[in-house]
Amino acid sequence: MPMNVTYEGPIDLPEVIPVFPLPGALLLPRGQMPLNIFEPRYLEMIDDALASRHRLIGMIQPDSAHPGPEDRPNLFKIGCVGRITQIAESGDGRYLMQLTGVARFRVEEELTVQTAYRQCRVTYAPFADDFIARKGEEEVDRKQLLRALSEFLQANNLKADWDGIENAPNEALVNALAMMSPYGTAEKQALLEAPDLKTRAEILVAVTEIELAKSKSDGETPLQ
Repeated sequence: MPMNVTYEGPIDLPEVIPVFPLPGALLLPRGQMPLNIFEPRYLEMIDDALASRHRLIGMIQPDSAHPGPEDRPNLFKIGCVGRITQIAESGDGRYLMQLTGVARFRVEEELTVQTAYRQCRVTYAPFADDFIARKGEEEVDRKQLLRALSEFLQANNLKADWDGIENAPNEALVNALAMMSPYGTAEKQALLEAPDLKTRAEILVAVTEIELAKSKSDGETPLQ
């Protein structure tokens, strides 16, 4: 979904943003992430974001390798900020919403704040290329990506909209597959931190091939 606001570079985004720590959640530039918001602190966060002119939320994963306190887990340093582009009230106190990814950020400092939700001072400067749509598409090995996807779907008895897949531009295809992938926190973080689209596609293929190899190995009959 296109946004009404255009972001041309890091200077267009605020230095301080609310962050939503969510394990396994991967948001990428121009990707769409549906969210079901029900915890009071995050309902407060959404209300405050809607009241601001930015409507921005930073998605970031807790760092499971360095967990920290249960109620305030340590965070990875890299996340992705998204703009609220759809929102509906459920009628039972929840928000059903969609974030559209804008750009990745690096956490410079977590702030001490009065809000129940967490806020960080961030920089987008290392990810200036995120503001350029479809940058590096021509370097993606699309055939290799589709082959890995096809094998994964077959191995898991899954179906996909191949017409939609074949018509999708490389950036949309790579990022959508990365965001929807069933992999763990470390793999999702590696996909997020990939320096370019080509590398992200290569990581996605490599992780998929590893998972396929594991499933084949697990399904083999032990030698007698």
